[in-house]
Amino acid sequence: MSGEEMAPAIPAATLVLMRERRAAPPELLMLERAGTMAFAAGAMVFPGGRIDPGDLALATNEAVIGALPPKDAAARIAAIRETIEEVGIAIGLHPLPDAAAIAALRQALAEGADFGALLAAGGWALRLEELTAFARWRPNFRETRLFDTNFYLAFTPEGIEPAADGGESVHALWISAQDALAGADEGRYRVIFPTRRNLERLALFAGFEEARAHASTFAIEPVTPWIEERAGEKFLCIRDDQGYPVTAVPLADQLRI
Repeated sequence: MSGEEMAPAIPAATLVLMRERRAAPPELLMLERAGTMAFAAGAMVFPGGRIDPGDLALATNEAVIGALPPKDAAARIAAIRETIEEVGIAIGLHPLPDAAAIAALRQALAEGADFGALLAAGGWALRLEELTAFARWRPNFRETRLFDTNFYLAFTPEGIEPAADGGESVHALWISAQDALAGADEGRYRVIFPTRRNLERLALFAGFEEARAHASTFAIEPVTPWIEERAGEKFLCIRDDQGYPVTAVPLADQLRI
């Protein structure tokens, strides 16, 4: 595995929004992807998508990114932009846009408007530090579409509700990691391998600060699954030093895409 050539991958970013509840596990914002999508069709995922040229352009502006490395900054910008597009929630913008402004932003982005120009016109600054780096998944299977995805965490106040875009996603909901895992076990949700491993990790935490503190103890290095045979059975594995409670599962039980 160590010397294996890496297949080309599309740079992407995902935002895990977390809100807290009294005397109950925190909830995460998840989307059900449309069944017609080429990648992860019908699966439950977190908001996110490709890092586009506009995100990379914004990440060359030191006034925007501060001390962040440009690649990390571009991924954070993409995660913020995609979350606005997919669920109509603006995290990491200051001042916080009201509902009408978010709706206008979302519509303009859907029509192909430049995110940086929209921010400048609305007088919004990016607060990239509101996102906490959580993981980076970089599979190396020979799939049709392979993504190199940065995962970020962000706290979300109560009272903020998502709305699926009706195109790439057909449903958006707040759900605890525990309930999402139970729904996958019961066949109610389709959950691909990286999402399930992240749900298992997120299920460890009683709140956002606990999740953020845990994330800070691990270097953000690529999580690259591999297949190995154990006692005559093939297992899909990840390293055991990257913060995940489950690191090997029977290959036959897993959805990779």
